[in-house]
Amino acid sequence: MDRNLLFLFLAAATLLAVTPGPGIFYVLARTLSGGKREGVLSAFGTFIGGSVHVLAAGLGLSAVLAASATAFSVVKYAGALYLVWLGIRMIRTRNVPMDEPTETATTNHAFRQGVVTEVLNPKTALFFLSFLPQFVNPAFGHVVMQFLLLGVMSVSLNTAADLLVVFFAAPIGARLRSSARFRRNQRVASGVGMIGLGAFVAFGEK
Repeated sequence: MDRNLLFLFLAAATLLAVTPGPGIFYVLARTLSGGKREGVLSAFGTFIGGSVHVLAAGLGLSAVLAASATAFSVVKYAGALYLVWLGIRMIRTRNVPMDEPTETATTNHAFRQGVVTEVLNPKTALFFLSFLPQFVNPAFGHVVMQFLLLGVMSVSLNTAADLLVVFFAAPIGARLRSSARFRRNQRVASGVGMIGLGAFVAFGEK
């Protein structure tokens, strides 16, 4: 894999992993209502669900590559525009409060509920298909394998952030619910990062 792209990917993926979003709020709600065991099961459930999306996106990327190299470039630049749009959206919604998901399943179903919740989220599939190709270098070969490795890293970072939320649920939950400034600053920082990443992909390629 391209080391420079890998370093950039890890920085961007870590920033996204620690940004409060639906996944973190889902795991937080399950932990606060059912304890650490339920939170951990929910986190690993979302890991499996995210991995399903990575595999599906990887197979889709394989089909694109089979079509033509030009089609692959179209996917990359479309993804760059998507990242810029995502960044702008994060900044524009910086003052919008985030609702916590309601509790609907028992502890015994926490893992399965986590899998289903993530698999049925179409935005996750769109995100992986747009985000991961930016860090794939076709010159190194094995493009689909690069994509799958990056996907597993991304999902693992998300799960690591979820597990931190599980083990520090009480103070994190209070901070996220009570501090609008905290959420706003994180959204702005993430938005600027996404816009910068999209610009780098669009204009920084040789």
